[in-house]
This record gives sequence, C-alpha cells and structure tokens, in this order.
Amino acid sequence: MRVVDAGCGTGAALPWLLQAVERGGLVVGFDLAAAHAQAAHACTAAHATVLQADLMKPPLARAGFDLIWSVNTINHLRDPLQGVRTLATLLRPGGRIAFGQSSFVPDMYFAWNARLERMTNEAVRQYYLERYGLDERALANVRGLLGLLRRAQLRNVSVRTCMIERVSPLASEDEAYILEAIFRGTWGERLRPYLCGEDFAELGRLCDPLHVQFALRRPDFHYLQSFTLAVGEIA
Repeated sequence: MRVVDAGCGTGAALPWLLQAVERGGLVVGFDLAAAHAQAAHACTAAHATVLQADLMKPPLARAGFDLIWSVNTINHLRDPLQGVRTLATLLRPGGRIAFGQSSFVPDMYFAWNARLERMTNEAVRQYYLERYGLDERALANVRGLLGLLRRAQLRNVSVRTCMIERVSPLASEDEAYILEAIFRGTWGERLRPYLCGEDFAELGRLCDPLHVQFALRRPDFHYLQSFTLAVGEIA
C-alpha cells in the first residue's frame, strides 16, 4: 500500500504505518510545522518520506495513494470540508480516508469538586470564543466527523469511538502527557480573566506538580478521554 499521514506531527504513527504496509509499499508523512517535520524525519530513520507541507496544498501526485491517515488535524482547518476534498484527490479509486480525533470528556477532571470543574470548562469556552472566535459547536467537532465525510460524498462511511480511562496512580508517561496537554497547554494563565480569584488560585494549586494538592497525584484522580475514528472510501 501507499499511505499518507496528513498532519503527521512528530511522527508517532509513522513507524507502525511502515510496519503495516507490505514490502514495496510507501509511507509519506507531512506537517505544516517545520519542527514537527524535522522530528518526524528523525523518528523514522529515513524509512518514510517526511515533508513540510500545507495540507491544503499537498505536494503529492493525485490518485497515487491507497490510504490517507490523519489524526487531530482536520478540525484545525478553517475549511475542514475543503480539506477532506483536497486529501481525497490523492487517493486511487477505492482508496480510503481515516480521520482520528481525540476529545476530553468535560466533566471528568475533578470528580471531588464538580463546581470548579464546571467553572473551568466554562472559562475554557470563553477563552476560545474570544481568542479564536470558536463557539461550542466548533469545540465539539469530534462529533461532526461522520457528517464531514458524508458531505464530501465519500461512501461506506463508518465511525467508531473508544474510551481511554486513566486513574491514579498514573504512569509517569500519562502524568507527563496530561500535565503538558491540559494543565499547561489548555489551562494555566490564559484562564485568569475568566475565573474569580479564589477559583483561579485553587485551579493553580491543582495544576502545580510541586503543590501538595496536585490533582494528578490524588488517590481519587479519574478521568476519561475519547478517541473517534471515522473512515470513508472514494468511488
């Protein structure tokens, strides 16, 4: 098979895509960020082709691939539908597109403090609305993958969601991931204008690995993350 990882990031999926294709197959990964493309190239030991490229202008031959794999990428585009249609032009007849999207279940961070959990989620929504103009519908795009593939007129569209559950004590890798992706990358100082002083201070304590109240080391820490995979074929 000939496979494209569109929005390959730092290349986490490239090694197992390489394992999955038969001998003589090809795996191409591309990402808009130069740093990501460089890291992806390093992790594949030159067995995959890695490019820095814009998904909306892929530097690849049309009708030359069997599968487009893309995770946590399509929903970041200003025009996701056009992105799907652009990627579909790279596929041979009968080729497939597989879109993966992860999402955090919004009421499963602080099981011991439902009010702070609710206020934090509302603060995140307000931040994205003011900073990026994204409303609640845009923030729920994971549920729109099915419709997106059908609007692009793909056939045999299917969708499946699995849950990833994490409870304390967390593995060091899980703790590092949650700390970076949520506690630093999503929350933190950016939420200060949207929370009262007392709530922001408590959130800060829960997000601070050096504080005794650090949430990820509480014995009752428990949260869920979903992963949705939507697949469709071109005619």
